[in-house]
Amino acid sequence: MSRIILFIALIWAALPALAQDFSGLARIRPDESRIETLPRGGLRIELGLSQGVPYRLFTLDAPRRLVLDFQEVDWTGLRAEAMDQSDKVLAVHFGTYLPGWSRMVLELAAPLAVDLVAMQVDEGTGSARLEVALRASDEESFAAAAGAPQDPRWDLPAPEALPALPERGADAPLRVVLDPGHGGIDPGAETEGVVEKHLMLRFARELREVLLRSGGFEVVLTRDGDHFVSLERRIALAHEAGADVFISLHADSLSEGLAHGATVHVLAEEASDIASAKLAERHDRDDLLAGADLSATDDRVTDVLLDLARQETRPRTEALARALVDGMTQQGGPMNRRPLRGASFSVLKAADIPSVLIEIGFLSSPRDLKNLQDAEWRASIAAGIRNGLANWHQADLERRGLVRQ
Repeated sequence: MSRIILFIALIWAALPALAQDFSGLARIRPDESRIETLPRGGLRIELGLSQGVPYRLFTLDAPRRLVLDFQEVDWTGLRAEAMDQSDKVLAVHFGTYLPGWSRMVLELAAPLAVDLVAMQVDEGTGSARLEVALRASDEESFAAAAGAPQDPRWDLPAPEALPALPERGADAPLRVVLDPGHGGIDPGAETEGVVEKHLMLRFARELREVLLRSGGFEVVLTRDGDHFVSLERRIALAHEAGADVFISLHADSLSEGLAHGATVHVLAEEASDIASAKLAERHDRDDLLAGADLSATDDRVTDVLLDLARQETRPRTEALARALVDGMTQQGGPMNRRPLRGASFSVLKAADIPSVLIEIGFLSSPRDLKNLQDAEWRASIAAGIRNGLANWHQADLERRGLVRQ
C-alpha cells in the first residue's frame, strides 16, 4: 500500500468553458450507470452525472478495492445490485465520506490495473459521463501499486496541537461522547427500508436531548450528520472532547442465529460469544470497505503503557456497563438474555476512557425492528441509559473518594 496506482483530479481550471456552469450538487444518473465485465478479464465502470465534478481514484489492498472520490455527488436512486453486472466485483459501497466529499468503493474479486479514465462533459447540457476501464493484473503488481494518494486539495489538514483541557472538579457535569454507529458510505445494517446509520443518528440526537434536559451532563456527538467517521477518528474525537464516558450506539443485524434485545459490550481480548466476535469483525471490516486504513498498530512500549492505563479503566468500564444494563432493564428493555458481553471492538480501545458499545436492538429481530421504529420506546430506552449513567457517575465518585483515602 506504499505507492499510488493512479491519481486524477479535475479542478475547475481544467474546464474553463464549463466551470462557471457547475453549481449545486452533482446527481447520479442511475440509468446511465453500470459496471460490466470486459473481454480477457477486464472491467468497465460508467457513471452518469448531472454535471461534471472533480474526482480522483486509487486502489487499496487487503482487501482489494478500487476507490473513487468525488466533490460531491448525490447518490439518490442508485442501487448497487442494479448497476453491478460483473463477476469481477464482490460488492459496491457509495455515500458521503466527509462533509463535501463522496466516495464509491468497489470490492474487487481479482487484481486489476487501471487502463483508462475519462470524464466527458456535454457542452450543451453540462451533464457528464465518467468511464473507468481496468485490465487483468497480478497480485504482486496490484499490491505494489496500491495506496491512497496524498494531496492537500483532497486531504484533511494535519491535526493541530490542542491546548491542555482545564482540570474539572468533582461537581462538574459528566461529559458523555455519543457515537452514532456507521454513517456516510458505511450504512450499517439495512432491513425493510430501515438503515442503521440513520436510525442511530436519530437515537443519538434523542438521547442527547434526554441527557441535556436532565441536567448534570455535557454531550458531544462524533457525527451529527450522514458522513463517514473512521473508528480511529471516533476515539480521537472522544479524547479531544475530554470525554468522561464514550458510548457507541448500534442496531446491527445477525444473519446466523437469533438475537433479540439490547446488549452492552465492553472491550475484551477474546469475545465472550460467537455473536460478539462476528459483530466486532464486521465493524472493523466496515472501516476497511469504506476505504479507511487500519494498518497502523501500537508498538510494544505503547502497548505496555496502554495496558497499564486499562488496569484502572477496566473496572470502571465494567461497572458502567452493569449500570447501563440495570437502567435499561428497569425501563422495560427488552434486554437480551445475556445483556453484558465482551469483544475486541476497535472503537472501544481508548485506554483512559470508560467505553461501551450498546446494541439497543437488532434489525434482524422483528420485535426489535418494531421497537426501534417506535419513538416512545426509544424515549424509554434513552431514559434507561440516562439513569444508568447517573447511577454509575455517583457510585464512581464515591469509589474514587475511597481510593484516595
